[in-house]
Order: sequence, then structure tokens, then C-alpha cells
Amino acid sequence: MKTYIGIDLGGTNVRVAKISEDGQVIAQVKGPSYGQEGPAKVMGNIKEMIREIPDWKECAGIGVGVPGPVNTKAGCMVLSTNLPGFTGYPIADELSKEFGMPAFVDNDANVAGLAEALVGAGKGLSTVFYVTISTGIGGVLVVDGKTVSGKHGFGGEIANIIIDRDREKVNYLNVGAVENEASGTAITRKGKAAFGDDKIAHAGHVFDLAAEGNEKALEIKAGMERDLGQLFATIACVCDPDIFIIGGGMTKSADRFLPGVIENFKAMSHTAVHDTPFVIAGLEEPGIVGAAMLPKSQGI
Repeated sequence: MKTYIGIDLGGTNVRVAKISEDGQVIAQVKGPSYGQEGPAKVMGNIKEMIREIPDWKECAGIGVGVPGPVNTKAGCMVLSTNLPGFTGYPIADELSKEFGMPAFVDNDANVAGLAEALVGAGKGLSTVFYVTISTGIGGVLVVDGKTVSGKHGFGGEIANIIIDRDREKVNYLNVGAVENEASGTAITRKGKAAFGDDKIAHAGHVFDLAAEGNEKALEIKAGMERDLGQLFATIACVCDPDIFIIGGGMTKSADRFLPGVIENFKAMSHTAVHDTPFVIAGLEEPGIVGAAMLPKSQGI
């Protein structure tokens, strides 16, 4: 069975693992990423960690998941807010030359979706759309085992999709961008505005109040369900996936809002797609596993 090196690179921490082609973690090394100290320090650290992996030379390829949009063809980040100096830096090329094996880079949400598509809930399906709902909202389309990143690396960047132009301006995103209306951060913001900072620490508190029948909380929850329902209906118009897989921290409360999302999805989509299943992501380590799946997705 083939094995791959998966690297989950963040602004604070990094993990390097040897992973089998069916998604099993065989060996793993963790440590600080030195993300604020520049590419030379970060890459030198990663190279040392790879060499700590037992029998790393037996691996068929290297995959790296990074926090930000990626030009997958060039193997570099397009925007590197959390990793200063990495915009345009040839991550894949450097690792490939150093270790004598093919290397690939993609966005961290994309690799999580790739893991679910290849060895998780979407295994065996042709068209998978993965949506992560957490602090923000992200997504990735996986077709025939490959992520569709597009020309500029922004394929699947669904956070800025407008679901209502008549909402308030929040930040740099579009007015009415779904991330600003239905993410965990958005629900927390709306909860604080309705109930006060001392009452709401996270989105779960809004759902708790809704479960108690609080009218304001029920209104916030219903709005989220409508907004996400519209998001999924929009995605279905574009790619009509075999399955929607949902990951991210908000899935802890999925039983409270997902039924309403699906109801709204059906109300706003064509009847032909109403049977599209919505499944909660199940992999324990989608980031590191998905990174390792990047070479596999390229037939390596």
C-alpha cells in the first residue's frame, strides 16, 4: 500500500505525518510552525520534521495544507495573511527538489474536503461539495477525486457569496456575504447584539436560548437556516453534487439547525436536487489526512 507525507501548516503550529492511501495515520510529528518568522525558518523546520518520520523515503509524494487561497498549478499561496512572506513562495517546488518526490499545496479547507471525498463520507462518489461552517464559512468542490481550485485558486471560496444585499456592512466582505450572516462568528455577533455580551460567549448559547423558546433567539436561528439554505441551493445550481458534506465547529450544534437548513434548501432549489444528502463530516484528522491525499488525487 502506498504512503504519503501530509503537512498541516498553520500560522502557529505545524503537523507532519506519514499516512496510508486509505487515510490511516502511521506516524506523526507536531511542533511550532514559526509562521511569523518567514519562509526560510518555516521551511527549514518542516524539512527537519519530515526527516523525523520513520522511513519517509518510502513515501510516494508530499501534500501541504495551508491557511489561505492557493495557486495549485504553481504550488504556492496567493494570499498568506497568517504566514508572512509566503505569497508566491514556491512551497511545492522546494519540497519536491529537497526530497526527490512530487509535492502539492492546497488550501486547508480544500484538503479537509478532499479527505472526506476520498476516504470519508464521500468515498466512491463522483461530485462532492464540502462546506465548513465555523468561525467563517469555506468550501471546496471535489470532482472525480480532485479539488477544483480554478485559475486563481479561489474555487470553492464561498464565504463572499451574497445572500441578501440589504444587510449591514460588517467588514471587507460583500454586504450580505454568507460568512457575515450565518457563520459561528455571525451568530455570536447577532446574539450579543440581542442579549448582551455577558449573555452570549459563542453561537451555542443562541441555540440554547432558541431551544428554550426565546423569540429573539428563534429569529436569529431561523435567519441562519434561511441563509444557509440559500447558500446550498446556489451551490446546487452550479455543480449539482452527489452529496453535501458539512464540517467545522458549528457541526456540534448541527442537530439544532441542519433540519431547518435542509427545509430551506428544498424551498429554494429545483425539485430534482431535493434528494441530495447532507452528511456531517466524520474524519477525526481531515486536515492532515487531506494534505496527504493531494498526491493521491493526482494519480501518484
